Amino acid sequence: MNVARTRRFVTTAALLFVLPPIVSVVAVAPLGAQAAAPVAKPVARLVAEPARVTIRAGDSQPFTVTAYDAAGAVIPDAVVRVGGPRQAVAFADGRVQAFRAGSFTATATAAGANGPITLDIAVLVTWPALSKIAILADSGRLYTGISIGHKAEGAHADGTSRPGLIPTWRSSTPTVATVDRFGTVTALKAGTVVISAEAEGVVSRKSYTIATNPVSSIALDIKEDVILTGQVVRLNATARTASGAPVKDAVITWSYVYTPDDTTVAPGGPGIIDWGRFTPNYPGRFTLLAQSGNVTARKVLEAKPRDVVRRITVTGRGNIATTATSDLWPWTGKDGRDYCLVGTWGGDGYGMVFDITDMNNIVKTDSIKIDARTINDVTVSPDGRYGVLAREGASNRVNGVVILDLANPAHPKIASTFDQELTGGVHNMFATNDHLFAISGGQKYVIIDVKDIYKPKYVSEYQHPNARIHDLWVRDGIAYSAQGGVGAVMVDVGNGKYGGTIEKPKLINVFPINSGHEIYPYFQKSTGRTYLFLGDEEMNRAGRVWEGTNYRSTLGTPGGVAQSSGGYVHIVDATDPMHPRKVGRYHLEDFGAHDIIVEDDILYQAYYDGGVRVVDVSGELMGNLADQKREIAVFKPYDPKAFTANAPFVMNAMPWKGQVLFTDFNSGLWSAKLEPKAKAITP
Repeated sequence: MNVARTRRFVTTAALLFVLPPIVSVVAVAPLGAQAAAPVAKPVARLVAEPARVTIRAGDSQPFTVTAYDAAGAVIPDAVVRVGGPRQAVAFADGRVQAFRAGSFTATATAAGANGPITLDIAVLVTWPALSKIAILADSGRLYTGISIGHKAEGAHADGTSRPGLIPTWRSSTPTVATVDRFGTVTALKAGTVVISAEAEGVVSRKSYTIATNPVSSIALDIKEDVILTGQVVRLNATARTASGAPVKDAVITWSYVYTPDDTTVAPGGPGIIDWGRFTPNYPGRFTLLAQSGNVTARKVLEAKPRDVVRRITVTGRGNIATTATSDLWPWTGKDGRDYCLVGTWGGDGYGMVFDITDMNNIVKTDSIKIDARTINDVTVSPDGRYGVLAREGASNRVNGVVILDLANPAHPKIASTFDQELTGGVHNMFATNDHLFAISGGQKYVIIDVKDIYKPKYVSEYQHPNARIHDLWVRDGIAYSAQGGVGAVMVDVGNGKYGGTIEKPKLINVFPINSGHEIYPYFQKSTGRTYLFLGDEEMNRAGRVWEGTNYRSTLGTPGGVAQSSGGYVHIVDATDPMHPRKVGRYHLEDFGAHDIIVEDDILYQAYYDGGVRVVDVSGELMGNLADQKREIAVFKPYDPKAFTANAPFVMNAMPWKGQVLFTDFNSGLWSAKLEPKAKAITP
C-alpha cells in the first residue's frame, strides 16, 4: 500500500497483509498509527494532481492527492492510500516514479463516512527511444539441418534495458537459412547468411558461415531407468562423426514422448526439459529424444509416483480466541524446558509465552504487555539468551523493538527497547547470538549489537533503492531479503567473500522476481545447493476465477468472514549468488503462501487459508512441487470458538523436536506430529 496524507506521501511501516501482484507496495502507515490519529471529518472526495499521469519509464514527477470533506474543505490529516501496478509505477514522498511502459490504473483510497472513498487515476508510461539492439545466440555451431535460438536485447541511450522487445527478424538468404518470428534460425544448406533484428528503426546483424553437418550418431549417457516424479535427470549426450570422433560444437536438442499410466486422467505438461535437465511431473513412461539435424537417439524412463503421504495428528493447543495471532518462535530455556514466544496482531501489544515441553499439554506461563498495537514478529536468539518483540502502531509512533531477558524463560522480563532508525515500525526481524537485524518501516534493515541486551547499540544498516523490504534471513554471513518491486536481494554482512562486513554491508546481487514478501535460504546437503524459497502473499484475488472474500471489512475483529489469499512459493537456485536462477515453485491456485521454513529436506509452509503444509523438497528441485505429489501432509485448523470461527489462516509453521508448531491467525498456537509412514503389507 502507498499512503499519502493530503499533499504528501509518508513512508512508514509495512502492514501484515500486502496487496496483490497488480499493486506496488511502496508506502504504508501502520494500523496502530492510523487508529491513534483519527481524521477530524470523513473524506467525501479525492482529487489527484495531475488527474492523469503521463510519464516516461525511468523518470519521476510530482504527484499529490488531496482529500476534501463534504463541505469542500481540505482535510489536512486524511490518510490516503495509493496503489499502482507492481514493478510499473510507485507513489511515495509526493512523487510518482515509473519503471515499465504500459497503460495502467492506479487507485487512491481514503475512509469516508459510509465506507471507502476511491479515485482511479489513469497512468500512461512510455519507453525512452531505443538506442541499440544486441543479438544473443544459443550455444553451438550452425550446421546444416540445425536450428539455433536467438534473442534480441534492446537498450536506451542511458544504458537501461528495454524489456519485452519484439523485433522483426530477417534472413539475407532464405535459401541458405531461415529465421522465424521468435529468432530461431534453421540452416538449410552450406553457405553464408546474415540474420538481422530490427525495431523502431534500429537494426542489429549477425553473420553465419554454415557448414555441412558432420554428426552421424549420438551417444547417450543417462544411467537412470526408473525414477520418481520430481526427480531430476541430467541430459548427457555426445554427438559423433562416422569415425566416432566427438563433435564438440554440435547442437543437440531434447524432447520427449509421454505415455501415461492412466489415459483417462492424463494431465497436460507431464514433464519439463530445461537447462540440460529433465523431470517428470506425473507417473508414466517417458521416451527422451536427443536430436542433432536428422540424427536421433532415445532413452526410455519409467516415472513412478512419489509416495510420501503421511498422516498428521494434532497433539496440543495454545488457544488464543480474544485477538488475532501472528508469529511464533520456539526455544529451549536455560532451565532445560521448551517454550514458545507468540505475537498478536491488533492485540494491543500483548506477547505470550507458552511452555511446550509436553506437546500434549501446552501451558501459557505469562504474557508481556508493550506499547504497540501489533506484535507481528517475534524471535529468540539461537542460544536462548534473549527474545525480541517487534512493535507496530505504538501510541507515540516511535516503534522499534523490545528486547527480553530470557534468564527466567517462563517469565521473561523486558531488558531494553531500541528504536534508533526504527520509528517506522518493525514488521520482521532475524536474530543471531550477537546481532539483531530489524526491518524499519519496509524501507531498510537495521543491524543492532545485542551482546549486552541491556545496552543494545546501532551497528549499521542496508537500504535498497526503489524497493519495499518485508522479510530477511541471514545465513553464512549473507543477508537474503525479499523486497517488493525488486525481488531477492543478497548482501554480504560478514561472509567476507564479497567484500562486506557487519559494519559495512555490501550488495552481492539482486535476483529480479515478482515476489517480495517471504524468503528462506536453505542449504541442501545432498546436492550442495543453496535454494531460496520466496513467498508471494497476495491478499487480493481480483481477476482470478475465484476472487475470494472481502476480508478487509472484518480483518482483526471478532467474527466476520474467512480471509482469502493468493500467490505461491518461488524456488531459486542461489548456490552461486552471482548467477541465481529460478528452477521451480510450490503453487496451489486457491490459497496464498506466507512464512516458510525448510529443515532436513522438508518444507514447512504456512499457506494461510490453505492451512499448514508439509512438503518433500529432497534432491535437486525443478518444476511445481504440487504437481509432483511431493506434499507429505496438510492440516487446516478449523475451530468453532476461534476469533473468526472455522476460518483457517495459518501464519507461521516451524518444526520442533519431531513435531510441527504453527500459529493460526484466528485460533492461536497449535502443535501436531507426523505419524510414521505405514509399512507396506507383503504377501
